Amino acid sequence: MKPQPKSGVLDIEIYVPGKSRAPEGIKLHKLSSNETPLGPPPAAVEAARQALLHLEQYPDGQASDLKAAIAEVHGLNPKNILCGNGSDELLGLLCQCYLGPGDEAIHTEHGFLVYGIQIRAAGATPVVAPEKDRTADVDAILARVTEKTKLVFLANPNNPTGTYLPFDEVRRLQAGLPGNVVLVLDAAYAEYVRRNDYGAGVELVSATDNVVMTRTFSKIYGLAGLRVGWLYGPETIVSTLDRVRGPFNLNAAAIAAGAAAARDRAFVEEAARFNAEWLEWTAKALEGLGLEVTPSVGNFLLVHFDDAAGRGAAEADAFLTERGFIMRRVAGYGFPNALRMSIGTEEANRGAVAALAEFLGRSSS
Repeated sequence: MKPQPKSGVLDIEIYVPGKSRAPEGIKLHKLSSNETPLGPPPAAVEAARQALLHLEQYPDGQASDLKAAIAEVHGLNPKNILCGNGSDELLGLLCQCYLGPGDEAIHTEHGFLVYGIQIRAAGATPVVAPEKDRTADVDAILARVTEKTKLVFLANPNNPTGTYLPFDEVRRLQAGLPGNVVLVLDAAYAEYVRRNDYGAGVELVSATDNVVMTRTFSKIYGLAGLRVGWLYGPETIVSTLDRVRGPFNLNAAAIAAGAAAARDRAFVEEAARFNAEWLEWTAKALEGLGLEVTPSVGNFLLVHFDDAAGRGAAEADAFLTERGFIMRRVAGYGFPNALRMSIGTEEANRGAVAALAEFLGRSSS
């Protein structure tokens, strides 16, 4: 007789993050985790430093200053905001509160792996909707809705593809769902998008009773090491999640740094401008090497390889790693012959392209 976990838990494959080490003596260019190359805002660093002077005190259990900063910047009611230990915690709370054995939740073919993990952890069944051209397909999602469906997860933009759904399509998706199904709009990369037909989801949340939007400070704000996320949703859903979250789920440094980062709009704009410039340059440079690159609106690119003559993704990954350029294998997302490359510093971007040119036996000029 031994303790046994509840049904379904052992069916979960352990999440494996991107690599973060280069061979000894080789300069590391970590392009595997979609981290910003610009670091955190100085104001956020100073706010965290001040918070560290009072580690004997519990943090504010409501993260009031962080909620106020988010509400101020985005024009929202703080009552509709819930903050979490990264958006991952909030995704987990949604599953914990709205799913159970016999229920189903839908995510797309190449969606964030955490969706399936949290769905199974809640004892429910994940249902996968195929994508079209590596992009979420509204009709495919709606076709899989049944009486058992309780949640629908949509990463917009999606990781690792970098593709997105125009907001009219998101509206069509919500309109096609039963009122008891919660549509979860995961907008982790929203700040990077520069498309007139894109919307993160604020307006849809405000106008409906069954839509929530999650966001993160881990990407453009440069606070991945502190784990700060937030959710905007109807008061009924926010209140439900608030009942089961940990009472001090964000630490004091995270709350202080997040509030300072949220208010530093100049930093965010500069980060978005830098990314747009180097996303375009890197995509064109990789395509110039003969590689297929999925068009992206995020801060990363999905790069596809050809297995012919030992030039596949596994070989490219090994070659790049030996030279200090660490990218993300994405076989677990359904792309066994692709690598995801985060946009890094100018040195990292140019160096990665040059290394891939050497790998392919081509010129990068």
